[in-house]
Amino acid sequence: MLYTELEPRTQGLRSVTAQISRMPRVTRWGRLESVRGASLIVSGFGRAAAIGDRVRVNATTGPVPGEIVAFAGDLVTVMVEGRAEGLTPGAQVVLVESSDLYPCEDWLGRVVDGSGRPLDFKGPLPQGKQAMKLRGTAPEAFARRLIGPRLETGIRLLDVFVPVCQGQRLGVFAASGVGKSTLMGMLARFVAADVIVVGLIGERGREVREFLDRTLGESGLKRSVVVVATSDQPALARRRAAFATLSIAEWFRDQGKQVLCLLDSVTRLAQAQREIGLSAGEPATARSFTPSVFAELPALLERAGPGAGDSGDITGIFTVLVDGDDHDEPVSDAVRGILDGHLVLDRRIGERGRWPAVDVLRSVSRALPRCHDQEENDLVARSRRLMAAHDSMADMIRLGAYRAGSDPLVDESILKHEAFEAFLRQGIDERQRTEDAFAILGQIVRAG
Repeated sequence: MLYTELEPRTQGLRSVTAQISRMPRVTRWGRLESVRGASLIVSGFGRAAAIGDRVRVNATTGPVPGEIVAFAGDLVTVMVEGRAEGLTPGAQVVLVESSDLYPCEDWLGRVVDGSGRPLDFKGPLPQGKQAMKLRGTAPEAFARRLIGPRLETGIRLLDVFVPVCQGQRLGVFAASGVGKSTLMGMLARFVAADVIVVGLIGERGREVREFLDRTLGESGLKRSVVVVATSDQPALARRRAAFATLSIAEWFRDQGKQVLCLLDSVTRLAQAQREIGLSAGEPATARSFTPSVFAELPALLERAGPGAGDSGDITGIFTVLVDGDDHDEPVSDAVRGILDGHLVLDRRIGERGRWPAVDVLRSVSRALPRCHDQEENDLVARSRRLMAAHDSMADMIRLGAYRAGSDPLVDESILKHEAFEAFLRQGIDERQRTEDAFAILGQIVRAG
């Protein structure tokens, strides 16, 4: 009898709750007080605003999106994602909903921006049910698995000398024009992963289409999601695209997939964060980079790596655009200390006509020696000794000043130098199994 009396009341309460949920939310807004370079000073939000909240500035030329990057008392600092033309004193600045992403399997083969909007003219982008925060957090350190088994990349130089394992994070360090994008495309086409998530951050607009059509190709794009923010876009858009790349990778990881995350480049992300930090009033430190740059880098890069529980892993390949070929500049130095290995591309090697232009002797994988068996480790160690011996005497050999018989190791390195160079050289459409690569290397080392 009691249940019969309460049932109509419960149904009425549910009806009222449903109506409330459909009611428009309260709109909070402030007023534009001043413009200082790329920063807007806004009043009127009170305690309703927080760092990272999204806003919309109603300019005479149309709405301009932005983000709150700092506050002081009742004034907040907003950085906009568009041009400041059309902004007027007292313009309305409205707090908007958070820009979470809703990835799903149908995102494979698509090109999107940092807000999850399609860029490829293939129609609307389907939305998943699970919201993914742009600023996700890495799994707890003790909840994560160890780095997994060796991941075959199809590039024999990497698989032998700088191997990548499931859940490992590797940095590719190079100056401009040394083949980073080509190497990324080879990885996307060849690597034995379930899903590829590519982030092109601050890339030249002309090269985006070239990367998609020629470097990545149709076969690579089918199992990839590509996030793009070109160099002419505002710093906030470039930073958000980097965050979105990791958020999408995390969604596929949570579905149990083995994900390869390719981010090009960390340097352009750091430059975007520097712009944001300077606009927020941060002091400039090493090479004018602000302190927040060196806080954002580990926060982002740690999101890649081994998963926890039943999830998959995110294997991360992050490129670093080395400023002036100085591998000790602040961003390179910081990233090298965070990642699990580094691959160094050298312009001089490319000028000799050997591609990929990887400097094997300066490249390191922290997955070694565990990911190779003993015989493979012995081959790698012997090969490195021979290449190092030749490199140390290269100038004397080139000048004809080295006398045969002075050092047996150098003598052997001279005999096998061309064979090693041929082994390290690989065409962009040439894929090779790891077992075959080690068989070829064994023949070189044991010859003579």
